[in-house]
Amino acid sequence: MSAEGKDQSLRDHVVKLLRGGSAHVNFDQAIGKLPQELRGAKAPGLPHTVWQLLEHIRIAQWDILEFSRNKDHVSPSFPDGYWSDTASPPDAAAWDKSVETVLGDLKAMEDLVANPATDLYAKIAWGDGQTILREALVLADHNGYHFGQIVSVRQVLGAW
Repeated sequence: MSAEGKDQSLRDHVVKLLRGGSAHVNFDQAIGKLPQELRGAKAPGLPHTVWQLLEHIRIAQWDILEFSRNKDHVSPSFPDGYWSDTASPPDAAAWDKSVETVLGDLKAMEDLVANPATDLYAKIAWGDGQTILREALVLADHNGYHFGQIVSVRQVLGAW
């Protein structure tokens, strides 16, 4: 396989990993068909509601994406800035907006990785050794972990 073919293959694999589905559930599977009344429900023995996990995914994913493409990006304070301070969404519109933002930012990272003009291996100039490849893998790993947590909450709540 040519170097160009290997590069395209890597990009395809990383995009597929970002989308989820191979070894774990994807975003749509994790949150799909969750009854509205369970979005902020606390499952016994588990620390977070689905809303809190959704917001954490949204904030962390946005942070990773913006760090990857914007030298002026400022990350939220850790850890409080990465979590919702409410257990439930304020309303259905807030839930929908969070879902839409997760999907949009995920697509933006997929597009960044898929773009042949993006050097996956170059160190991000404003970072301390990170590359776009590393950030995409961190994002996929982070999302996959929290998608699994959403499934666990749903299982305990009897909604899986």
